[in-house]
Amino acid sequence: MSAYGTTRHHGQQSTFSTPASTTLFRRLTWEGTVPLEIRVDSKELPANSDRGLECYYIQAPRVSYLPLLMPEIRRFLMDVVFDEAAGKMLKEEEWWFESEEGTLLKWHWPIGLIYDNHTISASIRPPSQTSTSHHNLQVTPLKLILHLASPPTEKLLLSPSAESCKQAFMGQLKEADFIRWGNTKRMTGLRKPDQDGVWEGIKDHNFDDYWRVASKIAPTTAPTRSSSPQPVSLNPSMHTRPPSVDPQTAPDRDGAYNVRSVPVRLYLPDGPVMQDVVPPTLEDGSAHTLAHYLSTHLPLLFPPLPYPGSELAYALIQGVLVPPDAEMAWLGACMAGADGWVSVCVGIAR
Repeated sequence: MSAYGTTRHHGQQSTFSTPASTTLFRRLTWEGTVPLEIRVDSKELPANSDRGLECYYIQAPRVSYLPLLMPEIRRFLMDVVFDEAAGKMLKEEEWWFESEEGTLLKWHWPIGLIYDNHTISASIRPPSQTSTSHHNLQVTPLKLILHLASPPTEKLLLSPSAESCKQAFMGQLKEADFIRWGNTKRMTGLRKPDQDGVWEGIKDHNFDDYWRVASKIAPTTAPTRSSSPQPVSLNPSMHTRPPSVDPQTAPDRDGAYNVRSVPVRLYLPDGPVMQDVVPPTLEDGSAHTLAHYLSTHLPLLFPPLPYPGSELAYALIQGVLVPPDAEMAWLGACMAGADGWVSVCVGIAR
């Protein structure tokens, strides 16, 4: 079993200045992990493989991608499961995943999004004896089947390689950049080493390396707003406000509440992915909240408050049941994925 414990640190402070509470939530999002159980399809095991050890368990970073796990999975299989001669004949670029239910996994989705999407899809299936309400979501391994040959290329769109994954990731960053600011100047203005560096931060699961570049394109949070959730002190060093941040300064043009739209995608159980313009503030100047966003787009599942009946559905962001009064601008700055998108996964309440 493998686990990505914590973000790697280099012993020096970050080179970018961000309000301490924002950095805390970004770090908590970054360090989130999900459990995976990866089992090789028994029909595709090479000859002389050890059939008692074909399962591999890993605590994978939410912000990572399945193709980035391949080298580690291959090392395990070569060391423990495969016959050496037969294993060398396998081509890693032909490996692909599906869920235990037979659903082809979208390798270009972040692993955390795959996990949350599986969670909400399970909410519409017949309840099992072990099922629980969404208020007490159980964290159980997502069971994946690894196929070693014949990838369904017509459904995968691109080969599930690390390089193709990088291209898809950079495309998502650029699209999120355009939705926020109405142009892609921040992304296209990055030097080649910076563009490579943001992906290397994902590959190495290095928070500082990633945000050293991402801070140039992501919105800042306005220190003067007090209605967003405040964190509980966990580590004093993480709550020391950088000297360049002045609480009395007015929100700058790169602030989260000054973006044109927050990059948000709405995921439904076994359904379509919805995307719309999500302004940070409403016409009356008030903050655009998650409750308003959900009741506008899914009024049958999230009736406008106050609603006298029982809860019909719930929303997961980064595996967290987010309070309905959370502001969309704050979510875009603090709980977006590494690709820049706020992924709202809607499950059905039991």
